[in-house]
Amino acid sequence: MLCNILKDFEQNCRIIYSIRGGEKMRAYGCTDTGKVRPINEDSYCIYDDNIKLYIVADGMGGHKSGEVASSMAIELIRDHLIKFMETDLDPRSVEGIIFEAFNRANIEIYNTSIDKEECNGMGTTVTLALYFENRIYIGHVGDSRAYLYTQGDIKQITDDHSLVAELVKSGTITEREARRHPQKNIITRALGTEKTIKVDIFSLEFKEKDILILCSDGLSNYVDQLEMKSVIDVLNVSEESCRDLISLVNQKGGNDNITIIIIQNTA
Repeated sequence: MLCNILKDFEQNCRIIYSIRGGEKMRAYGCTDTGKVRPINEDSYCIYDDNIKLYIVADGMGGHKSGEVASSMAIELIRDHLIKFMETDLDPRSVEGIIFEAFNRANIEIYNTSIDKEECNGMGTTVTLALYFENRIYIGHVGDSRAYLYTQGDIKQITDDHSLVAELVKSGTITEREARRHPQKNIITRALGTEKTIKVDIFSLEFKEKDILILCSDGLSNYVDQLEMKSVIDVLNVSEESCRDLISLVNQKGGNDNITIIIIQNTA
């Protein structure tokens, strides 16, 4: 099991890697402050004990409150799923447990932002993948992303909860224009910013050799899905893939924190 919220260590080890095996899954995670931001407000989790759980969270807020929000989200959601996930659950029950995990985390983060002045206005995106009985369950709030790479094709499977995503859907701007839009960092949904939260929850089959990529927008704003595919095609699901994707972002400016988890079904 590994949940990465070790920010002080990161100052000495610029990129933090992990691999966790298990009967069917291979997963690597990495996070990097980038070349501009003073601290890393991203957090991620790889947990493969009684459940197989992967989470990326991208915090926001003044001072270090974004870091607080993302770390809280990781811990609260992880602990809830560990406590309530059992064998022989039907899909609706699994989705209900994921929703309750997000809801409880949202309330805790929101209350903390109200109670502690230094945390006022904090929030975080969360994109979660839970592997259960040959399916991947996705829970998603914000503009971090999940991509599925299967049978030579890669596609984004989450919808960004952001202003530019809404403008693209309405036809006001194109996807190309969205990548350079001055308001591309405005998100319309985040944990902790409102008393209640709407969560996108769905599941899909996760077949042998399929690959899932979770990332913060610090990666997706600079590296498109075809570039991700090219790296994985050459280096496979490996530490080197994480290293190269992080390096690619930093070569393009590294203006944001960058976090990525790559997961493969190795059955």
